[in-house]
Amino acid sequence: MAGLFPRSLVVCLALAGLAGCAGDDEAAPEPLSRPVRVFVVEGGEVDAVRSFPGKVDASQRAELAFRVSGKLQEVLVKEGDLVAEGQVLAKLDPADYALVLEDRQAKYDNTARNYKRARELVADGNISRLDFDRMEAEFRSATAALSQARKDLEYTVMTAPFRGRIAQRDVENFEEVLAKQTVMWLQNIDQLDISINLPESVVRSVRGGVQKTGVGGPGHTNPAVRATAQFEGRTDQTFELTPKEVATKADPQTQTFRATFTMAAPTNFTVLPGMTATVLMDLSELVTMESVKWVPARAVQADSGLEPRVWVLDPTTMTVSAREVAIGRMSGSMIEIVDGLSGGEEIVAVGAPYLAQGMKVTRMAETEQAIPRAGDPS
Repeated sequence: MAGLFPRSLVVCLALAGLAGCAGDDEAAPEPLSRPVRVFVVEGGEVDAVRSFPGKVDASQRAELAFRVSGKLQEVLVKEGDLVAEGQVLAKLDPADYALVLEDRQAKYDNTARNYKRARELVADGNISRLDFDRMEAEFRSATAALSQARKDLEYTVMTAPFRGRIAQRDVENFEEVLAKQTVMWLQNIDQLDISINLPESVVRSVRGGVQKTGVGGPGHTNPAVRATAQFEGRTDQTFELTPKEVATKADPQTQTFRATFTMAAPTNFTVLPGMTATVLMDLSELVTMESVKWVPARAVQADSGLEPRVWVLDPTTMTVSAREVAIGRMSGSMIEIVDGLSGGEEIVAVGAPYLAQGMKVTRMAETEQAIPRAGDPS
């Protein structure tokens, strides 16, 4: 009997342990960290020099076409040829236009003689004013027709509008071409354009040198953005770029703005339209002077006093801390931070409403979404 007691006690203790374990499962603690998506604030030292892929094009280019239709009699240039301004590039068969010119010349001569006699007769009252007006109209019409015939004959010869290189030729001798049909492409490659796509935050800075009213007093100008270009295989050389134009409408697919810079063509190696380049933009002067940052609007939360704040991530400890900020304008899904951020910080962009001071977080994978947990504030 005494030997059974310890066995019963062991069974009871085991059952109690299982019950305790079950209770522990029901009250399992929450994970120690929360997944969030972060956003790097632009404007820090890491953003002082930005690089963008660019595409090279000729600064001056033209699609050349005849202004009249006809059969090609002679094509005098090949692709890649360098041509001078005014040089003859191609000719149409002028026979038909020469005949038209001869016919128009004969009609003009006849109407000119009639008009000259009519002016003498109307002055003496030998013909009516109505007949004179008719002859004058015929003379003016014949004059215009003759001028057009001369022009059409001139248009059978195509000349280069500027010095450049024949980039492409789409016709051969004896082909029939239509008026305004592109025959060849001419490019002036002494000056090159390089086009890049810029995000919204950088576009505001590209327009360097534009005066700002009320900033720094009358005549104050923004610091210019210094841009240079590098080419593959020639990274030891950089070429100064001059801003040419910046689109004011974003691309609907990429939400970026097209910016074009210009530069003189290199003399020690060949750069042709269609090639690629890397554009380096030095924003260091703007980083130090421009205090405005743009962050996702959902990254800005209100504290208990309804003051705006953001959660700043410490990448060393992977904890977050609240920082008060001053906000400005809204632009789409972005909001302007005019004070409180210096640039380069990582702030929480997704998951900010569910954080607390000093809370540990983990970086969310790009495919993940923040899902509120049970009991989280809404």
